[in-house]
Amino acid sequence: MSSTTVESTPSRRGADAQRSGNGSSSGPGPSFLRVLNSEFIKFRTLLSTLILLGSTVVVMVGFGALSAWGTGQFSEAAAQDPQAAATIAAQGGDLAVGVPTSGIAFAQLILGSLGVLLMSSEFTTGMARSTFAAVPKRIPAFAAKLVVVVVTSFVVTAASTLAAGFVSVPILDNYGLALDLGSSQSLKMLMVNSIYVAAVAAIGMSLGTLIRNSAGGIMSLVGLFFVAPIAFQLIPGDFFVEARKYLPGNTVEPLTAVEHLPDTLEAWQAGLVLGAWVVIPVLLAAILLKRRDV
Repeated sequence: MSSTTVESTPSRRGADAQRSGNGSSSGPGPSFLRVLNSEFIKFRTLLSTLILLGSTVVVMVGFGALSAWGTGQFSEAAAQDPQAAATIAAQGGDLAVGVPTSGIAFAQLILGSLGVLLMSSEFTTGMARSTFAAVPKRIPAFAAKLVVVVVTSFVVTAASTLAAGFVSVPILDNYGLALDLGSSQSLKMLMVNSIYVAAVAAIGMSLGTLIRNSAGGIMSLVGLFFVAPIAFQLIPGDFFVEARKYLPGNTVEPLTAVEHLPDTLEAWQAGLVLGAWVVIPVLLAAILLKRRDV
């Protein structure tokens, strides 16, 4: 009798492990806060994460300074044209308001790639087995990673934008250009671009979950944000002209413009499009993560 009991125990454990591997759970598992804390510890202790975050700051500040110098040079060259000089004088700070966010294109690539690596590395290194053995329901671990990468991307982008602004102010002053970092337009640029980069990081993490390969996920991210806009611009036809407006990378300009720009979406439309580009891949990634084997 006892022999039968001892032999049946490992069998039950094996069955439980098999159910866990298929995405189901025999128990509630750890709380979300514990899972979130665990994911944050893994995130901040990886050297590659620190390198990518540091690179984002350096790139944003560097391009901010370079853009401030280039804007100043342009203003000096345009000053020789009376009409251009009058236009620049009228715009003043508007000419320089985009300087602190001039490195956003590179920040989105770096932090988007970080989002890809955060999930794809789980599968390439085999850590996914340990992660989902500890969190059998899988969705809490996915949500915790998503929170970590989105919040971190937003904070790093906002801090880098501010740092780039502080570096750019004295450079612009040398050319007689004013940059008020506390103006409503500057704050709008900071908030919208920080939210945008956080959205790109969420899309990147979704791609890493769906493709489960770091190189493939990063190349898909590059294709979506860098190759597709160029291709849609080069391919003739009204369809591609209209479709280009709905690419995620083309939603920032309508959201930050003072007035509606021609041939672009309205601000509320751009916000909905960007939200859809985040929500749909995240939901699809969560569903497939739940259903697919590790």
